[in-house]
Amino acid sequence: MGNPVDQPEIVKAIRTFSLQNALEYEGEGEMKSVLGRVFGAHPDLKPHAKELVSRIIPAVQDANNIAKSRGLDHIRQLLSEEAPEALEKRVKERREGLKPLEQADNIVLRFAPNPNGPMTLGHSRGVIINSEYSKMYNGEVILRFDDTDTKRKPPEIWAYKQIEEEYEWLTGKKPERIVYASDRMAIYLEHANEDILNQNAYVCTCSAEEFKILRDAKNECPCRDLDTSEQVERWERMNDPQGGWNDGAAVVRIKTDLNLPNPALRDWPALRIQTTAHPRVGSTYRVWPLLDYQSAIEDHLQGVTHIIRGKDLMDSTRKQTLLYKLRNWDYPETMYWGRVKVHEFGGFSTSGMKADISEGKYSGWDDQRLPTIAALRKRGFSPEALRAFWIELGLNQKDISVSMTTIESHNSKVIDKITPRVSFIGQNNASLTLDLKKEWNSEILKLPKHPDDSEMGYRNWPSPKNGDIIVLEKDDIDEEIRLKEFANVTVKNTKISADEFERTDRRPIVHWLLENHTMPAILSTSNSDKIVENKGLIEAGKYQVGDIFQLERMGFARITEISENSEIKLVFLHE
Repeated sequence: MGNPVDQPEIVKAIRTFSLQNALEYEGEGEMKSVLGRVFGAHPDLKPHAKELVSRIIPAVQDANNIAKSRGLDHIRQLLSEEAPEALEKRVKERREGLKPLEQADNIVLRFAPNPNGPMTLGHSRGVIINSEYSKMYNGEVILRFDDTDTKRKPPEIWAYKQIEEEYEWLTGKKPERIVYASDRMAIYLEHANEDILNQNAYVCTCSAEEFKILRDAKNECPCRDLDTSEQVERWERMNDPQGGWNDGAAVVRIKTDLNLPNPALRDWPALRIQTTAHPRVGSTYRVWPLLDYQSAIEDHLQGVTHIIRGKDLMDSTRKQTLLYKLRNWDYPETMYWGRVKVHEFGGFSTSGMKADISEGKYSGWDDQRLPTIAALRKRGFSPEALRAFWIELGLNQKDISVSMTTIESHNSKVIDKITPRVSFIGQNNASLTLDLKKEWNSEILKLPKHPDDSEMGYRNWPSPKNGDIIVLEKDDIDEEIRLKEFANVTVKNTKISADEFERTDRRPIVHWLLENHTMPAILSTSNSDKIVENKGLIEAGKYQVGDIFQLERMGFARITEISENSEIKLVFLHE
């Protein structure tokens, strides 16, 4: 009868599930995931797990290699040919959206950025996931500016408004509430005072080094058990400009169990002296809450029911849960996502980008090489594409690496059907004189704005005439070519002869321009870490800043500027 794991049906299942896994995880599929799917479809094979693993490992490696060498679109093509029902099933499952929430009545979520710069691609994940859940359950999202750190991540006054605008661009609506933590400082200080009076917290004057030694040894800080009156005096001194204590002299710590296995949770710091002026409230306050304390208090006061955050913030959840227990509060339901690394952007940080911009490495926050929402908008990405990308990834805690091609694929699906085509010829061009063997029988040459949508209309060029100058990319020149939507031509030296208007053979089709129907144009692309400007010509037309076009046989681009001499400046979006 043979080994059951070598039956054709099982061999095909292993191949199919391996391709699915490679597609979903960008060429980083795993054997265990495929094994689980095989068991799900064929539970009778569980006694043959060892044999299955030996078959699955090479299948997964092969699928991952295909994804990396030939791309995810090739994986999709293979699935559509070999197992279309499996491709449709997985796509349907992934597009159904996010996993259901527990306790989904009257949900309140929050997106809480630090306004030390504009939003990045990473920030958009929080905006989109929270807003999608809000939409699913008719809840609300609070846009909360956690802006209480003026030292390490000083807020930028302009960033508040920009983040509000970018939030609305991503979601298509304004947030239900906007909260500025810096406006609510008195509330946090009052809660800290209560925690000190209730002996849930104390003022510590140990140095960071001294406290770490005590904490790691599970020993109490000498400040911990000072009587309440002395703690109150210390607290007042922290807040008193004349108290003699400056930055770093004292912190307020939350009392926890010093035997907790995780040292980070033992008497964690909640507030500190911070004398750097704040752009919104100036020097009104000397003592400022650290994020774990401020966020915990605010989540409770605003009625937040669900917190969605990166798994790197699990310690924040643990700290805040301890505080909630001291205050007899119920902690919100918390969900986590893993880290997503986008290959093309590597390790950008807001502070790093800010430094590079100030040093002139980048032209600004919308520099096309940066992973900011401003840069993505400038290039022409749609919010629908970003939403589709993040919702498809969902709340997986697995750390994954993806390519921008995945987001570009989503963007193409959104914009391709509504984007008109135009011709652009770059600086590596040649000008040839047209020799018409027969007369063009119309006063205009009509080129479709979109190859698949006649209702979009046509681009009307002047009728080509003998002696007109035809502009081509040098790399496209061959002895016999076809000028797209016009004629079969023969090229000899500097002459281009139009032999036949109808397409009669399989010669290469090239895009082209009539020199007398062009405007100067510059196409800006990024190559590694450099911007490359391609100065060429674009077909004449009525253009506006913000227009997006598909440049024939090149890719999508967006107009960013039109100079006084009508020179069109475009930034490349993607193929």
